[in-house]
Amino acid sequence: MSLDLTRTASSKQPILRRPQLSEDVAVSIRRRIVAGALKPGTFVRIDETAAELGVSATPVREALVSLRGEGLLESVPHRGYRVVELTQQDIDDIFWLQGTIAAALAERASRRVTAEHLQQLTTLNDDLRDAVTRADADAVERCEFEFHRAINKIAGGTTLAWFLLGAVKYTPTHLHASDTDWGRRAVRGHEELIEAMRRADHRAAGELMRHQFTDAATLVRSFS
Repeated sequence: MSLDLTRTASSKQPILRRPQLSEDVAVSIRRRIVAGALKPGTFVRIDETAAELGVSATPVREALVSLRGEGLLESVPHRGYRVVELTQQDIDDIFWLQGTIAAALAERASRRVTAEHLQQLTTLNDDLRDAVTRADADAVERCEFEFHRAINKIAGGTTLAWFLLGAVKYTPTHLHASDTDWGRRAVRGHEELIEAMRRADHRAAGELMRHQFTDAATLVRSFS
């Protein structure tokens, strides 16, 4: 079975070739598993994957070992690495963790936000709206990341943001970025979040952020 692992579930862009190739490979495979593009029971073979990605076998082998340690793959002697079933509960748990951390950061940010911060967030959300209108999935993914990074910086929660980044690696972000309806909902949700911050409604800010991750989980479940 030939797998085009140079692409995410719906992306036409090859993985970026940064120094840590094994992590690039792991990100690509991990997100395809979570998105349901790699079905349970599918074998991901080292030589085949290396050829498709245009890398050597070493970073692929390291990536597969890492994913086995995460429980996403299992090693089958003399056959390679096989995708383990990811249940609906697993998907819900992944997004619950992300939503819980992101909600805490949003609530904290709402207590520290300034007029300048609010303008920055509004501008970033405008950029996201434009990207959604153009159906530019790469720009949507980038703008969404920048919006959330800005909130995390306002919150000042370096440790929480670090944990969130670790959890987000399981998210097939390009899957969401390619869904225009999800993009429109994200823009509206950001608008509501900004308004909650403006009126210092800390609880609402947290819940609105949590809802975005719940919505994202619903989309992923529909593809798995």
